Amino acid sequence: MDRPLRVAALASGRGSNLAALIAARLPVTFVLVGSDKAGAGALTVARDAGIPTLALNPRDFPTRADFDRALFGHVADSGADLLVLAGYMRIIDAAVVAAWEGRAINIHPSLLPKYRGLHTHRQCLDAGDAEHGASVHFVTAELDGGPVVAQARIDVRPDDSEASLAERLLVEEHTLLPAVVRAIATGRLRWQGTPLFDGQPLTSPLTPAALAV
Repeated sequence: MDRPLRVAALASGRGSNLAALIAARLPVTFVLVGSDKAGAGALTVARDAGIPTLALNPRDFPTRADFDRALFGHVADSGADLLVLAGYMRIIDAAVVAAWEGRAINIHPSLLPKYRGLHTHRQCLDAGDAEHGASVHFVTAELDGGPVVAQARIDVRPDDSEASLAERLLVEEHTLLPAVVRAIATGRLRWQGTPLFDGQPLTSPLTPAALAV
């Protein structure tokens, strides 16, 4: 590619992962940040960085699929090469997702395939796990079920609460997600029906150390 990778992001919350992406000074151009919540902090983060923003209200559309088609239509119109779900909390219509196969990634706060969906920190603590982590995966129609390309791990401490576990993990997320986007932008991580890293099929999730080499 003879130009920087064009990246769009979707977020529903405060936008800390988006802020980490922007702060990482990646070799990309951010073309759009969209949200399903007009008051999402992520939109403020984007505006402060001079990135175009969009908020659509799901209630303004007759069905979830109609909302998804409209939102993803705007993403497509932005010219994005890669879509990053950075704390986007809605399940996306399968047909809409299919059009972005290999071009959309998501960060999820668990060591997938463990604990898909919500309340991952609570599930980790309830299970008595010795470690917790975050995963970046390509997006498919299956909830948090696409191919995992990278993971960061932390130990679970005896005195951890949901809040303390989430806070410590977020630090790792803020390193992991930019590292994956950088790998895609530089061509090290690619999709050819399956994830390839440095030209070889991935047999296990990449670590932050491997991405940093």
